[in-house]
Formats: sequence, C-alpha cells, structure tokens
Amino acid sequence: MPTHPFWSALVDDAAIFPPCDVPLHDAVAAHAARTSDDGAGLVGTFVLRDTDLPLVRGVDAPLTVVVTGGAGQLAGPAGLAARLGLRLVALEIALRDHDDLAGNARRVVAAVDAARADGGLDDDVHVRVELPAVPADHAWRSAAEVVAAAELQLRLRTGGSEPGAVPAPDVLLGWIDAALDLETPFACTGGLHRAVRHDTPDGGVQHGFLNVLVATRALYDGAPTDQARVLLEEHDPDEVVEAVRSADLGGVRRWFTSFGSGSVAESWGDLRALGLVG
Repeated sequence: MPTHPFWSALVDDAAIFPPCDVPLHDAVAAHAARTSDDGAGLVGTFVLRDTDLPLVRGVDAPLTVVVTGGAGQLAGPAGLAARLGLRLVALEIALRDHDDLAGNARRVVAAVDAARADGGLDDDVHVRVELPAVPADHAWRSAAEVVAAAELQLRLRTGGSEPGAVPAPDVLLGWIDAALDLETPFACTGGLHRAVRHDTPDGGVQHGFLNVLVATRALYDGAPTDQARVLLEEHDPDEVVEAVRSADLGGVRRWFTSFGSGSVAESWGDLRALGLVG
C-alpha cells in the first residue's frame, strides 16, 4: 500500500488500450491479482470500452467505461452495467462534433440528465468529457464551461500512440489552468505511465505524472505559466522529487483525480525507485 493516502487510486488500469493492448481477460485477471507489493493501493478503477461490458460479467472491480459512440449512446452502458451487477464508477465520452463543441457538450449534459432522471445512471457515477486535443481557445473554453456548469468532469488527453498525440507544455497547461479556473476536476489519459518527463526512443517526449501534479499545484497557487512550465518540462528525477516533497500536494487530488495507464507496474516502480512510496 502506498505510504500516504495521497497516492491512493491515482492510476486507472488501462492495460487493454494502446500501446499495451493486453487481451481483456488477461488484463482483468492481472488487475484482480495485484497485491500491495506491486501497487494495488495505487490503482483505482479498471478501464474498458462499453462494448467490453458483456465480456466481464461477474467481475468485482470498480470500472471506468469509455463510451465508444456519441451522446445518444451514453445511457446504454450505465444500464447494462447495472443489469450485469458491475460496479460502475465513471463514464468517459469524447466530444465528436468539433465544429460545435459547446453544442456537443450540451447534448452530452442532456443525455446525462436524462439517464439520471430515468434512474439508469446513479448520481455518484462520475461523467468525464474529453475535449479535443487543441489549444484552449474560445470554442474549447465554451465547451469546458458547459461541462463545469453541469458539474461533470474533464478528461485531458496527455499522450497516445499516434504522432502528435502528446500536447505541447503550453497547451496542457492551458487545459489545466482552465479546469482550475472553472473549479472542475479532471482526469488524464494517455502517455502518463512514467513518473518523470522523459525522451522516447523515437525522438519524442512524454509527460511525467509527477510533473503534471506539481505543475497543477503551481497553477492552483497562482504561479505564472512560465513557472509551471519549468516544472512540467523538468527531466531530472531528483529535481522533480524535490518539487514533490516541497509542494503541498494535499489539495491537488481534488482537481487532478487520476490518470489512465496501460502499465501500472512502471508507474508503481518509478514511485518506489524515487523513494516516494514504501
């Protein structure tokens, strides 16, 4: 178990998604078998697609379900999970109409409201809305405001297997700053399996989840973007650990709730190697 509750349920187990692509039943078995020695306390939900739900009946694990369709398909997975006796914790849906982001967000909100009113979606199930991975311009911000007004959450895409999937530091900081300004919790998806920002063999770079945590704290405290960028871009593990130890990260998890990782072992191993968990 992590040595401090701050780390509890920080990672959502997304092993079935790229780049890991672990077969569903193998990933479910590994999730269930995880112990305190290999990071069970670090892990929150198991992430799967809505189309996977019929294949995991009987699984006793908290689930995050990714809706593969549009707003009209949001209620279905919630109802199916209930019928199968599964523990649905969160639904995640991406906005698809990039020409009318705010309108698309309103359609998602309406679908959520209808599903809750019909009793098919419990009030305690978090709904996370993924906005396009573009700078937080007026259209992006307008959609985020719709999400915030409905007390839903944001999902920020911090990486992926496709070229250009990793957002530039200023873009990511713009998203986080907007979420904090709107007092809206957010989860991250893609690319954050390692603790510290690092170069990749193909010449790219991946953000580190510790970098994102300390940069979020800096923005929350009102630090200028340049200062937060230094934290987000830091590659030196010793410098990042010092920033973690010196920052008051207690309130950050209220806003940065979790991140999806296909390799929990790497996330846990990094925290252990850095001396941040016992």
